[in-house]
Amino acid sequence: MATLGGLASFETLRASSYDRIAGVSEISKNKVSPRAITMWDFSWLERRWPGAGYEDWDKVLDELLERGYNAIRIDAYPHLIAEDPTKKWMLNEVWNQQVWGSPDLNEVQVQPNLNKFLEKCKERDIKVGLSSWYRQDVDDTRMKITTADKMADCWISTLRTIETDGLLDTVLYVDLCNEWPGNLWAPFFSSQYPHVVWGQWHKEESLQWMKHALIRMRKEYPDMPFLFSFDNGDVLKYEEIDTSFLDLYEHHIWMVHQNNSEFYKLVDYKDGQYSPEAYKKVVKVAEKLYKEKPSYWQKLLTDKIELTGKIAKRTGRPLITTECWGIVDYKDWPLLNWDWVKELCALGTVTAAQTGMWAGIATSNFCGPQFVGMWRDVKWHQHLTTIIKSVILDESIIMNNEVAAKLLRRL
Repeated sequence: MATLGGLASFETLRASSYDRIAGVSEISKNKVSPRAITMWDFSWLERRWPGAGYEDWDKVLDELLERGYNAIRIDAYPHLIAEDPTKKWMLNEVWNQQVWGSPDLNEVQVQPNLNKFLEKCKERDIKVGLSSWYRQDVDDTRMKITTADKMADCWISTLRTIETDGLLDTVLYVDLCNEWPGNLWAPFFSSQYPHVVWGQWHKEESLQWMKHALIRMRKEYPDMPFLFSFDNGDVLKYEEIDTSFLDLYEHHIWMVHQNNSEFYKLVDYKDGQYSPEAYKKVVKVAEKLYKEKPSYWQKLLTDKIELTGKIAKRTGRPLITTECWGIVDYKDWPLLNWDWVKELCALGTVTAAQTGMWAGIATSNFCGPQFVGMWRDVKWHQHLTTIIKSVILDESIIMNNEVAAKLLRRL
């Protein structure tokens, strides 16, 4: 699968998916297809000033449906709901170079807005994965999460506010923390355990925290799929460590992080939060570097996707990926073209679909209205979401898998 041109066409992929279940009547009767999911992170609530993209939820959700998506992953701000669900919070910016969220101070009110958004999703049969980036307000309320119990308390409070309005069935799953235990999103943990760095979810202190929080969550909501999402490149850890405490894997995969972040090292890209210098390097090097040997970079991506699918099958866990497949950071900017990014994202999407192990597949982490160059290509989205929703999940997920069944019932 060296180049995008060598990929199976939609018709071929659809036929191969149906062939997999031909003659297996039980699977045919229990045919389940993935959801086409997008990540709207904290943008859904924070990017509501004129021109920011999410001012009119009805409009943007209808546009999402037009593109073929039927699931979204958003930040539920559980620490702010637990503190005061209807308070107006002043949030600090995470960055001013990326266009997720707000580039400056911004005021938000989580409830009743969260339930209003969920209600609009429910009307359209759009399922919602809840996560949290633990956004920093000016008083840094998130630092009150000093234990796993307090994290669980925040999420239990959040789910109760959703349950009160009869919207719990709209929730697809709950990811207690984005890219755990990264210090940008979980500083309350990393401040206590500074030796457990980004991606090291498998360290003992991290495992104990996650397991304890999830025990609490399942006691309150036994039918809800729970997890922590990761972006560690070493997917073999899912097999080496007992991951039975996770109901699914929400794993983030990008080409630029493969082979020890080889692509980013050649670009000399450092995740620039407040300086345009990082993007100047992307403009100068990234597209040219990719086009010099596209087959090489594509194979790094497809090899990791296929390996992740095989490991998920062996461990009996469905996969969802909402952040993917080419480059991590990108935006509409002078001399930044979307074509090569869309090529990699299409490749990743189809490769994941072909494994049959992904219950939710994103086409990129740029599928939102603020990324105009990606959002405006309606036919590109429609082509890929049709593929996603036409494949059939693998037998190991569909048949006699009590853990996966929790998620499948919500699909």
